[in-house]
Amino acid sequence: MNIETTITRAWQRQAIWLWLLLPISWLYALLMLLRRQSYKLGVFASYRAPIPVMVIGNITVGGSGKTPLIIALVRHLQQQGIKVGVISRGYGGDSSQMPALVNTKSVPNVVGDEPCLIVNMTGAAMAVCPNRQQAIAILLEAYPDLQLIIADDGLQHYALQRDIEWVVVDAARGFGNKQLLPTGFLREPISRLKDANVIYHQKPNASSIHNEYDSVAERLTMHLKPDDLALLWSGHDQIGGFIVKAMAPEKGSQVHAVSGIGYPQRFFDTLISIGFDVDGHAYPDHYDFSLSELLQYTEHPIIVTSKDAVKISTLIMQATVHQTLSDEYRELLSRLWVLPVTAVLSDSCYHQLQQQLKAVNISMNSRNPGRANV
Repeated sequence: MNIETTITRAWQRQAIWLWLLLPISWLYALLMLLRRQSYKLGVFASYRAPIPVMVIGNITVGGSGKTPLIIALVRHLQQQGIKVGVISRGYGGDSSQMPALVNTKSVPNVVGDEPCLIVNMTGAAMAVCPNRQQAIAILLEAYPDLQLIIADDGLQHYALQRDIEWVVVDAARGFGNKQLLPTGFLREPISRLKDANVIYHQKPNASSIHNEYDSVAERLTMHLKPDDLALLWSGHDQIGGFIVKAMAPEKGSQVHAVSGIGYPQRFFDTLISIGFDVDGHAYPDHYDFSLSELLQYTEHPIIVTSKDAVKISTLIMQATVHQTLSDEYRELLSRLWVLPVTAVLSDSCYHQLQQQLKAVNISMNSRNPGRANV
């Protein structure tokens, strides 16, 4: 177990020993405050893009449902006829090859897993680079008619000025011990939510967590709806003459849930809620799986998230370029399944979006909100 997994599990348990790290959290808070004030006062230069920028991020470490939300928003904006592009840091990719445009042929080890997923699901114009200004420059050079840019996970990237900010909060996970890193899993204090557009990711009809800065009447919410399981490697794809076919695991059956996302427990809970007997295997966020590693999970079907499926699919493609898969790996592919989810946003989210875009001179039609499968 590496240090990232150890600390993540300690955060989930709110382990007592984490309080020994409090002096480090104080130092982190001081440095973070100085950095933000430096940008606000102009000591550090910040960049304003030539078109409006909408930043979507969170104040916590780990998954909050941000990527499904971005996919839902991109699809909705596309349905409204708005030309939207996306930028990202490209975490997990090769920064030496950035800035780079992302397309459906891009691979996770170059541009990152989440950018691959976003483009595969939406077909949106997208660029990645730790330097967001460079990402915007290459994006607008290739797509000069864009009207709006969504910045994935750029909340703390104060070098980029923004017109709209949405902060995603996982209501089920909450804020833990409410401490900053590394004592807790907060990137910024809860006070950062003051005057922010907070999207609460919660179960349908569930009571949400509260903070002193939000109004229940004005709360913006979202939830993830699980869809039908799909074979990770489609039965329409031939691998060295081998066509993958299998029956989906039935509810009540035992499955291996393998997850390399920020908050794997949500994935495990989702599978349990739809009736599976789950044997969960949590890996660090953005984990680089190997096919041989998956072989250890025998006898039962293996279910992964869409984000992990992007990387595993690339591994399969690379493995079959120069050789035919052995019977052992063919059997593995017949047990690999992905659980897509649908991001469902409250009507208030779409109303808020419409008002915010109107303020930056982008008009939307009043259509029914869309949903995005992830």
